[in-house]
Amino acid sequence: MFDDVEQLILLFNRTFTDFNTVLVAGEDEPIYLPASQHLAQHQVIFAHGFFASALHEIAHWCIAGEGRRQLEDYGYWYNGDGRDQSQQSEFEKVEVKPQAIEYAFALAANRPFQVSVDNLSGFQSDRHSFAQAVELQYQHYLKIGFPPRAEQFIAALSQHTLVHDYEEVL
Repeated sequence: MFDDVEQLILLFNRTFTDFNTVLVAGEDEPIYLPASQHLAQHQVIFAHGFFASALHEIAHWCIAGEGRRQLEDYGYWYNGDGRDQSQQSEFEKVEVKPQAIEYAFALAANRPFQVSVDNLSGFQSDRHSFAQAVELQYQHYLKIGFPPRAEQFIAALSQHTLVHDYEEVL
């Protein structure tokens, strides 16, 4: 199992050198920071050094287009914990694609995956329905192909996992 966050950071940074983007273990909430006069490189910052958070934030980065990657947090306003039913429904619509990609990353890294409705103190939606929507999106990506950067990272994760698993057998 691929379980080393430092290896994940190195793999991401090596895979995407052409994008002037680095993966960073953050202390608090995840955020994307574009390069600026104060930052030499774009930064995909994931929460609390968690492997799953890193995969999730990478998935968002893989979906973001060129223009969005020039904006802090891709120009989106995040409505945090405590969302009402309408807000939660919108959140889940937006999260289906990145979570389907995160699922593919987790499989490639031989890691567990759980959907996240990310709303502990707000409206409690049907987690099972959301998981089904993520699965359907994942199956759709398998048929039509993943976004190019996601495809590239799935390949990198798969290769790393195969090499790591082979070394464990030796």
